[in-house]
Amino acid sequence: MADTSLPFSSTNPVTVKDVSSWLLRGEVGLSVGVIGIIVLLILPIPAFVLDMLLSVALTTSVVILMTSLMIKKPLEFTAFPTVLLVTTLFRLALNIASTRLILGHGQEGTEGAGRIINSFGKLMTGGNFVIGVILFVILVIVNFVVITKGSGRIAEVAARFTLDSMPGKQMAIDSDLSSGLIDEAEAKRRRKELEQESTFFGAMDGASKFVRGDAIAGLIIVAINLVGGILIGVIQHKMPIADASSTYTLMTIGDGLVSQIPALVISIAAGFLVSKAGVEGAADKALVSQLAMNPVVLGMAAATAAILALVPGMPKIPFIAIAGGLGYLAWRRSQNARKPAVLPVAEKTATDAEEPIAATLAIDDVKIELGYGLLPLINDLEGRRLTDQIKALRRTLAADFGFVMPPVRILDNMRLPTQGYALRIKEMEAGAGEVRLGSLMAMDPRGGQVELPGEHVREPAFGLPATWIDESLKEEATFRGYTIVDPATVLTTHLTEILKDNMADLLSYAEVQKLLKDLPAEQKKMADDLIPSAVSATTVHRTLQALLRERVSIRDLATILEALGEASPHTPNLLNLVEAVRARLARQLCWANRADDGALPIVTLSPDWEQAFAEALIGPPGEERQLALAPSKLQQFIKGVRDAFERAAHAGESPVLLTSPQIRPYVRSIIERFRGQTVVLSQNEVHVRARLRTVDSV
Repeated sequence: MADTSLPFSSTNPVTVKDVSSWLLRGEVGLSVGVIGIIVLLILPIPAFVLDMLLSVALTTSVVILMTSLMIKKPLEFTAFPTVLLVTTLFRLALNIASTRLILGHGQEGTEGAGRIINSFGKLMTGGNFVIGVILFVILVIVNFVVITKGSGRIAEVAARFTLDSMPGKQMAIDSDLSSGLIDEAEAKRRRKELEQESTFFGAMDGASKFVRGDAIAGLIIVAINLVGGILIGVIQHKMPIADASSTYTLMTIGDGLVSQIPALVISIAAGFLVSKAGVEGAADKALVSQLAMNPVVLGMAAATAAILALVPGMPKIPFIAIAGGLGYLAWRRSQNARKPAVLPVAEKTATDAEEPIAATLAIDDVKIELGYGLLPLINDLEGRRLTDQIKALRRTLAADFGFVMPPVRILDNMRLPTQGYALRIKEMEAGAGEVRLGSLMAMDPRGGQVELPGEHVREPAFGLPATWIDESLKEEATFRGYTIVDPATVLTTHLTEILKDNMADLLSYAEVQKLLKDLPAEQKKMADDLIPSAVSATTVHRTLQALLRERVSIRDLATILEALGEASPHTPNLLNLVEAVRARLARQLCWANRADDGALPIVTLSPDWEQAFAEALIGPPGEERQLALAPSKLQQFIKGVRDAFERAAHAGESPVLLTSPQIRPYVRSIIERFRGQTVVLSQNEVHVRARLRTVDSV
């Protein structure tokens, strides 16, 4: 890191170039400027220096006003509260410096406080001091009562409404993120902009108080200069009272004017800035687009000006000129509105015709379509819980299964039932159901029918009997031991099961490449050694899909790659590779399916069925083999599995089916067709430290 301090040492002497470059740094320059303002409050300065500083103040106020007019939105000028504070302090310091010159050198003439103050005083008074004082007071009142108070009120209301709307805007950002409309970077940018907006309007609310205080201080300083100057001139310098009044009044008015004009300009800039909160574009374009685009409005204004020109005693030329100009502008606007823009429409149509066609080629991996009666799930506070649950669901599935699910897009579909929804995977419908907003779904954990008044239905995720009850029955349902879920949770639970059933299809080749790329450095070296020399990236992809198809987590990607590296020299068969990987994941498989007591509940396959399946395998060992089991035998096996697992379910058990390694994938291929959630393990996949508990047998 470079040394940013001044090299104050005998071995490294300071040069003028070093000091100048140091002073040109932004933070150093600002610090020097603030110290200079404090110096102005304490030390006297000559008149020519005051003239230069007053000219800087006038020019700076114009720069601030032009910046406020040209920016497209207030957040482009977030430094305005700080600028307002610095300029206010600068003007107050100049007021004190000019007061010192007026009271100390007023007896020398009207140029004792500088030429700028003298010029502004003569311009305002015009030879009549009473008129000058009145005009100055009016100018201060306009700044204090109208502009400053109005802009301060706007800033106060904007700050209050911005803070009140922050939770809703934050939830809207989270909704767009969870639905896939924006990515994480865009969500982060919007959150930062939202934070800047609340901070800006809060700071503007406080900064407006500086301007009001500056206006009050200006009035007090003018009164002190006027009264104190006349007394000093008459008593100390023995000036005639008429000369003293003339000299000190002119300098006082000039000093007040030269300080209040920059204050007025900056107040106008603040008013433009805070009143521009809902307007897009620069001020001129925004005003023209909203104020002078309607020909009817312009025509009515032209007619009004023409009528005023006919009123006796009114000056005709100004009103006739205004009526003519507005009438011509209204005619031009109406002609432009009627003109058939053939070429632009054709160009726009061609462009629009290309973009939707290209857009239709993109496929949403996961999509939720809602009937119009369920739109409050997105727009209202209740609906934001749906998007929050989807966001939490994606995080949970990523932790459980080892890869990030694609974003979920939420759309409305008028063809669905009013309170219906459809879940789509790669544009194909994977599930559908209906929920009842304003109601709660009650379910009996024992699987029976809920004995409460309501609409009896089937729970969409698992097909269990359920009832939509009124929210007033929630306490009674809880007292009876029923499970109570809200509509958003019903939909999210259904989505969870759909995602778990389709994880293999959602794991794309690109996602596998990302998982490999994001491996830690030591594991990435292993992946580079294995792919593609030992196994191809496609084989890794298909292996991970096969694991996810049976709801096996791929989070331990390093162990999976190690198993593939060990098994690939012995067999190229994907089925055998998957079985080898599962054997290496024995600890994970046993842990994931353990019961509450820590044991692994199993349903064993009888020796007769083991032999029947082994004899039904067709093909040479080590290659792709087929299962040829007689249909009658197959139906007998299905019935036996169903009976065994139903008995286990009645006993409160969730066992796995244990088979020999040779037949496990073929047994699983049969069971997944009628009991997709049933886990089938081979004896090789039982960890040596797993404690087995036999529940039943087939």
